[in-house]
Amino acid sequence: MNILTLTNTFTPHVGGVARSVEAFAAEYRRRGHRVLVVAPEFPGMPEREVDVVRINAIRNFNDTGFSVALPIHPPLGDRVDAFGPDIVHAHHPFLLGITALRIARHRRLPLVFTHHTLYEQYTHYLPGDSPALKRFAIELATRYANLADQVFAPSESIRELLRQRGVTAPVAVVPTGVRPEHFAAGDGPGFRRRAGIPEGACVVGHLGRLAPEKNLEFLAAAVAEFMRGDSSAHFLVVGTGPCEDGIRDLFARAGIAERLHIAGVLERGQLADALHAMDVFAFASTSETQGMVLTEAMAAGLPVVALDAPGAREVVQDTVNGRLLTEATPAAFGAALRWVAERTAEQRQALRQATLATADAFSMPRTAGRALACYEALVAGPRPDAGSDAIRWEDVRTFLRTEWEILKSVARASDAALNTNLYADAEAP
Repeated sequence: MNILTLTNTFTPHVGGVARSVEAFAAEYRRRGHRVLVVAPEFPGMPEREVDVVRINAIRNFNDTGFSVALPIHPPLGDRVDAFGPDIVHAHHPFLLGITALRIARHRRLPLVFTHHTLYEQYTHYLPGDSPALKRFAIELATRYANLADQVFAPSESIRELLRQRGVTAPVAVVPTGVRPEHFAAGDGPGFRRRAGIPEGACVVGHLGRLAPEKNLEFLAAAVAEFMRGDSSAHFLVVGTGPCEDGIRDLFARAGIAERLHIAGVLERGQLADALHAMDVFAFASTSETQGMVLTEAMAAGLPVVALDAPGAREVVQDTVNGRLLTEATPAAFGAALRWVAERTAEQRQALRQATLATADAFSMPRTAGRALACYEALVAGPRPDAGSDAIRWEDVRTFLRTEWEILKSVARASDAALNTNLYADAEAP
């Protein structure tokens, strides 16, 4: 099968969507499928990439680290024609997501859309953030989903949310899988030595982009509260982002700055070492659709303390493989960290076995299998013959209809955001 996937974020950008696209593509190729990834240019991208088309883009848009693909890229059509896709997969409802819709409609191919992101949680990156902009983001994603032949939700919570928001297209739960073998072993003691963490310390860990939507102010306050009650505890953070200075300031004010360790972005081997240097993984984000880092942490045998939110509640089982908290206070979070720290050796082993079982249930071969089954069902559906004059005239109609669908979707999303009714009765000519 030839799988064309279009994404607004890809390596070397650090983020969940980029990692998801890369992981699925690798697994599909391992199984003998061909994958062509269409993505914007990013600073530091590899000079030579196989089966990747880079689109001209505005880099580091609004100081976010993201790239914004420009709408015109003439060579793309030739590359797509040469590739001969069987299916088109969009990972965003805008920018290259619109391109994906056009390609799918023009070539009469099934369109799959993964709703990776709660976009209303990210509008602070845009000028003019407002409640109306948040409503627009929700409406645009919802209406785009209903233009797709199949929607992937990364978790059951998100599938239910999409149904509540009015998505009527078929929705399948397809989380991004983890490679347990990548995290099963690591030199934790060596990493501790290099970071200046004592051998017997209780290490709370966190991995991810240090961004405001990750609820890091709360997390830092909760971990600091726990550490004030445990003089041996340290906090190891893997990642970088705009919240780093705020975390450092909070720990400095608490008088425990020397027990905070921010390691920056780590590659796979170093990342495994860092995870094995931790005793418990702390996660407070409520903006996730899945939270891949949770299954990665569990693949390293780490119990997770997390707030009860979409993504986390499908992974964390309270008192089984960690703690899942309905009370979102630093005191409750600190108490949960203390609960993990006080487990006996036997109880810790039981937690570890449960985390490894969870990671196995979310393994990439399992989740990629779900996605491929959906692809195969869509591709097996009826496909029109492109040879007749009638079909060629239908091509023109399809193009016009697609452009109208795009304009109408954006217009109606704007209507909903602004509480107007300007386009409610608009129909294609």
